[in-house]
Amino acid sequence: MVDFDTIAARLVTETEEAIIYATRDGIIRLWNGGSEKLFGYTAGEALGKSLDIIIPEKHRKAHWDGWDRVMESGETRYGSEPLNVPGIRADGSKMSLEFSITILKDDSGKIEGVAAFLRDVTANWDEKKALRIRIKELERQIEGH
Repeated sequence: MVDFDTIAARLVTETEEAIIYATRDGIIRLWNGGSEKLFGYTAGEALGKSLDIIIPEKHRKAHWDGWDRVMESGETRYGSEPLNVPGIRADGSKMSLEFSITILKDDSGKIEGVAAFLRDVTANWDEKKALRIRIKELERQIEGH
């Protein structure tokens, strides 16, 4: 017989994708191995801390404004549509992240917290940025002829 609890625990633990669970106050309560690899914090360093440890300072206000809207409304578009945001590693280096979230509610419908599924898309982001720059250069060249 299949033990789905064991399978679910192994999926969270063994996946390369970062999985983070934070309570409605933004405190990290789950930090898997993928999160350790992506952000450079061990679970012991991240658990019990604010999500601020992975959000660049200049983006925190926008993050928390959006977080508060989700906590009030119980709705987000980022469950089905991934969001691209900047992130910061333990060493202070920045990266581009893509993530989706799942809102977890108790039996009465009150939000308990949010699970986020994150991946590093820095290489893809940098490539697209370089292509946009190159396209603008080529457009300027064409306009000059």
